[in-house]
Amino acid sequence: MSASVTIALDAMGGDRAPAMVLRGADLALERYPDARFLLFGNEAQIAPILAKLPRLKQAAVLHHTDEVVLDDAKPSQALRTARRSSMRLAIEAVSSGAADGVVSAGNTGALMAMSKIVLKTLPGIDRPAIATLFPTRRGESVMLDLGANVECDADNLVQFALMGNVFARTVLGLAQPTVGLLNVGSEDLKGNDEVRAASARLRDGTIPLRFHGFIEGDDIAAGTVDVIVTDGFTGNVTLKAIEGIAKLFSEALRASFQHSMMARVGYVFARVALKKFAMRLDPRRHNGAMFLGLAGIAVKSHGSTDALGFANAIGVAIDLKINGFLQKISDELARLRQPETAMAGVEPQPSAAL
Repeated sequence: MSASVTIALDAMGGDRAPAMVLRGADLALERYPDARFLLFGNEAQIAPILAKLPRLKQAAVLHHTDEVVLDDAKPSQALRTARRSSMRLAIEAVSSGAADGVVSAGNTGALMAMSKIVLKTLPGIDRPAIATLFPTRRGESVMLDLGANVECDADNLVQFALMGNVFARTVLGLAQPTVGLLNVGSEDLKGNDEVRAASARLRDGTIPLRFHGFIEGDDIAAGTVDVIVTDGFTGNVTLKAIEGIAKLFSEALRASFQHSMMARVGYVFARVALKKFAMRLDPRRHNGAMFLGLAGIAVKSHGSTDALGFANAIGVAIDLKINGFLQKISDELARLRQPETAMAGVEPQPSAAL
């Protein structure tokens, strides 16, 4: 990092907050020693933990509030009654310019609603989308939306494709990522009207990205494309299904190696390979979902993660800032609107007589 980046943390968000949040921030300082943090939460709970983390204490400023957004709070309720909550104050720090981004492991719906109200959306974006990284056979892919928008029209899907393209270039370092629309089949006639209309727009050459076409569910793990675009309902169901299958596989594998003495002996010889395998699929390494389309950096951490997972979520926010993600998104949206702007100033010409 050539310059310091300041991240606002909702210290009270998450199943094991504030300890998980503070230890995660301390771990993040190993990778980003110049990072600075604004901590929002209950001082009585935070101060004793912070005293045991001298490195973080030097890099953080604590702002006390005793209001917390509960995990079961409805977004509308949080907007009305939690104006002094740790989550709201952390978001407002980004809006005021005091912080470069916000990270929270708290209530997802409340975080999205507050972020949309406080940070606003970028010009040209109708709805923000939740995006995260998935491990694949080829490396990693970006998938969005993961639950912010249950229903989406063709315009929403096209905007998601554009934002996902910039996200993949910024976070994954891909020069020309490929983009695919998740569908019930790869044929052009498959899918609902919105998906087919979005596909037609992405194919017509006016959108500055490499469009692969339709992909199916098994293409996600295969890494067929770098960016997977879908509506929030489908994306969230897919995300939870993948997480459940990964957990089932892990538990079944562990039980298999405990089944007999020979299995335990086999584990001794295979443990190095199994450790690499576990690291490859460790959800903590992919923790940190970005709210794309906002006029500010907001990252959602999984509520049940530990310090390592939260540190990776902080890393996502910092990487987005130092790589100029918001400016890149704005530039791409401006390019997308240029043909419309140019045509708006051109008067229609009469047709030539036949």
